[in-house]
Amino acid sequence: MLNSKYQEISKLIQEDLSRINLLDDLHLEEPLKSKISEILNAPSKHIRPLVSFLYLRAIGKNIDENQILFQSAIELIHNASLIHDDIIDNAEIRRGKNTINKDFDSKLAVISGDYLLSTALKKVLKINDINLVKILTQTLEEMTKGEVKQYFDKSKIPTINDYLKKSKQKTAKLFEASLIGSLLIADELPDDKGFTQNFGIAFQIRDDLINCLTTKSDLKDGIYTAPIIYSNGININSDGIEKTKSLLNNYLNNALNAIQSIDNNKYKQGLEELLGILKYE
Repeated sequence: MLNSKYQEISKLIQEDLSRINLLDDLHLEEPLKSKISEILNAPSKHIRPLVSFLYLRAIGKNIDENQILFQSAIELIHNASLIHDDIIDNAEIRRGKNTINKDFDSKLAVISGDYLLSTALKKVLKINDINLVKILTQTLEEMTKGEVKQYFDKSKIPTINDYLKKSKQKTAKLFEASLIGSLLIADELPDDKGFTQNFGIAFQIRDDLINCLTTKSDLKDGIYTAPIIYSNGININSDGIEKTKSLLNNYLNNALNAIQSIDNNKYKQGLEELLGILKYE
């Protein structure tokens, strides 16, 4: 993802993205504060704000301070989920830096993730719209249910429908919350015609496909994804890979169709190009 094309797309709204602030509400003891700051400052794609800001700009909306607050909250929630994932996976490195559970322990890492969630909700409360709080609480519930489902399904090959449901809960739901919340703030009908749901599921499928073709860490951990499901067993074959690519591209095409009613402009083109680089040939 972090290729030259992605950077080129990001430049369309670089000024908006640069306003996202994840550090201004951190009030923690040292050395934990510095460690969390290091994690939040590490290079990140900021893909959820990127998608939402491109979409808002494409429909002619400005990015005001409330939009910045909300997208900062979304990024804090995403980072909190990564901290918790690192505990579950016993991961020691994230974005080239030691994880919190590596430098301290899992107990402090759990608390750190929870702290970022509380900081995210504080940012949203500043916007003073209960509907945004509802969106985020529902999103956190779905993300958690997805993780619980994955835990109890370890070493079981799910149906493709169960896999897609989990992908929607764990990944697509936060993409959806990011844009639907921003549309509410912009006084727009909170309906993206399924764009972010399709985008988010595609994003997860692509991530799972790359994992199966490279580190195979999910397979080693007993987490069975689309390539395994389509291969009808843990020995991944070419048929499973090709069917997964087809599934991925189908969701990307659905996302592309969802934005066709938007007038042509450079921001819509940016969304289309972003979908293009997610394709796995």
